[in-house]
Amino acid sequence: MSLYNNFIGVDIGKFNFTVAVYGNNNVGINSFVEDYKPLLSNALSILETTGGYEMELLFTLHKEGFAVHRANTNKVKNFIRSFGNTAKTDSLDAKALALYGFERVELLELFVPQSKKALELYELVQRKNDLKQMLIAEKNRLKAPKADLIKNSCQLMIKVITEQIESIVLKINALIKDDTILIARKKLLISIPGIGNIVANELLILLPELGLLNRRQIASLAGLAPKNNDSGKFTGYRRTGQGRNLVKPLLFLAAMAARNSNSELKLFYLSLINRGKKKMVALTALMRKIIVIANAKLRDLLTKKLEIKI
Repeated sequence: MSLYNNFIGVDIGKFNFTVAVYGNNNVGINSFVEDYKPLLSNALSILETTGGYEMELLFTLHKEGFAVHRANTNKVKNFIRSFGNTAKTDSLDAKALALYGFERVELLELFVPQSKKALELYELVQRKNDLKQMLIAEKNRLKAPKADLIKNSCQLMIKVITEQIESIVLKINALIKDDTILIARKKLLISIPGIGNIVANELLILLPELGLLNRRQIASLAGLAPKNNDSGKFTGYRRTGQGRNLVKPLLFLAAMAARNSNSELKLFYLSLINRGKKKMVALTALMRKIIVIANAKLRDLLTKKLEIKI
């Protein structure tokens, strides 16, 4: 028997979300909670990951004590395709999410933020990465021959954007230092070769599921689980799929650093190279090993805290 009497699918857009149509802002979110409160108390709400637009509603539902699942976009799309229905509207997507929750309820983990500051931290990381893209664009513009006025403008923008990024990094560090749980989790992450302060910060913020899933689930969420491609006697090339936005680039940086470190992770990478693996394949395997180790360390931390409470 299901734990829930109702399943509520919510299709999130930039400016609104659809159950009935609510504005994707404080007023709309509060109206949704109030209108659906009789159902939410014994319901599972399913929200699709949509570039961060779902985060405020996600945190609000959790704060109010309602069960909510943050669904993997690719899994939901494949689920919808399985019905052979190619039509797409916000209303149909919301219904599909509700049906997805109903059919997969026993396999869906509930969203659990790791910090009271999780939403603010998430928005800061998103803004930091937006600014990094702007910085790359300005640096590329500066390379081309330009009039002095244009060059000066590019240099000024580079200076301003760099200062903004540094300010956001300081704010992220300050918020993490004020949270004992995040401090403990970050300390464990930094103990892994290749993971420094910035990568640790962003993994904590972008992958709050670290320590709550098994090794296969966390690798899949990060987009690093190899997918079989076999049929009969044919054995195809394994490829990794898409994962949580912005996580793979972080793990790539960690793997590059671990590859150059004096650690067992470097030996693991070299052993793959010596066995004839391509460098990118070996790096991908190293990325997967790093996230699996991180997940195990944070899972052990969580287990110890539960034992202490008991």
